[in-house]
Amino acid sequence: MAVWDDLVGQDRLAEQLAAAARDADALVTAESVPADLMGQASGDPGAPGEGAPGEGEPGVRAGTSKMTHAWLFTGPPGSGRSTAARAFAAALQCVSPDRALGGAPGCGFCDGCHTSLVGTHADVEVVRTDLLSIGVKETRDLVRRASLAPAGGRWQVIVLEDADRLTEGAGNVLLKAVEEPAPRTVWLLCAPSIEDVLPTIRSRCRHVTLRTPPVSAVADVLVRRDGIEPEAARIAAQATQGHIGRARRLATDERARARRAAVLKLPLRIDDIGGCLKAAQELIDAAAEDAKQVAEDVDAKETEELRAALGAAAGTGGRLPRGTAGAMKELQDKQKRRSTRTQRDSLDLALTDLTGFYRDVLALQLGSSVPLANDEVRDSLQRIATSSTPERTLRRIEAVIACRRALDRNVAPLLAVEAMTAALRAG
Repeated sequence: MAVWDDLVGQDRLAEQLAAAARDADALVTAESVPADLMGQASGDPGAPGEGAPGEGEPGVRAGTSKMTHAWLFTGPPGSGRSTAARAFAAALQCVSPDRALGGAPGCGFCDGCHTSLVGTHADVEVVRTDLLSIGVKETRDLVRRASLAPAGGRWQVIVLEDADRLTEGAGNVLLKAVEEPAPRTVWLLCAPSIEDVLPTIRSRCRHVTLRTPPVSAVADVLVRRDGIEPEAARIAAQATQGHIGRARRLATDERARARRAAVLKLPLRIDDIGGCLKAAQELIDAAAEDAKQVAEDVDAKETEELRAALGAAAGTGGRLPRGTAGAMKELQDKQKRRSTRTQRDSLDLALTDLTGFYRDVLALQLGSSVPLANDEVRDSLQRIATSSTPERTLRRIEAVIACRRALDRNVAPLLAVEAMTAALRAG
């Protein structure tokens, strides 16, 4: 299985990245050949081969190579931005012997590919955050890592999955590293859109765009890779409109299906102000429950590991050595920020499902032949469609979008959701 197999519905992009990886492999090979042999190969003893890097020039920038030192992967949520970046990182580290016989890097089986994909390669750093932003301190640490020579002699690859979450200060720290990269260092940045990245950074990156995968392709990968029954895979892919990660979660997590079902009942429960307020509170409570579950799974383990690292020995009543309270406080602050992020993400997912509901209502009202994302609740969709007009449905979609924007501006979640449910009732 090649590293590109998980790029669902992105065949053209896979070809582009494979060509760049092939050129990157040629650059590494050229730099590893002594100068006298390079000259003999070109028929000009003592001269560098055509297209070979010049003295002191990073090989990644040489000649007309399809390879470059910084890439920006953009695409809608669920399109597979991070998957594409990790697959490219694996191809850059591929050490398959087939390459010498003309095979393309990215076999998926060699040590370089395997360790890159599972996250254990010494020269591939994958950075993702479960917090609201990436700050200056974390970015400086990352830039220091990027300045190191690759341990394996190929590429030092930094995959930044949440480049859109860099603070302005962090972006300025990153800019210098992207502007003047160390030899053999490659930056792979991921963001929903090109506007989510500082103009000074994106202007120094090669931009590649992913599209939303077809529903049929997402269903196929759920069956092939995750062993999900075909009908369940089809329903999940259709419900999430091609969002790979959400489709997998919906197909495998009973709690996710239950929460989505509750969201899809909301439009039928807002007949009066009391119903609006109750529905809003339930959405907030569900998001808080998601955050609590994440905390139960992660926080206790993190805290125990840190206490052990700081020397909280058994038999001392769990007391920490003097001078370590600051480290514990820093961890607690991080966990609190992660909880906030989890609540926001859970709430945003509910709002996305709600938008999909009203999109289906509008499709019914306009007699569209577009497949319904929420066909399992067709009766509810039909009930709302016949009791309102397309104009009212559009206003309701706008109300959901306005709520998402308010949350982005850090409006109190309950206040934003209550305003939305009242607007949905008014239509």
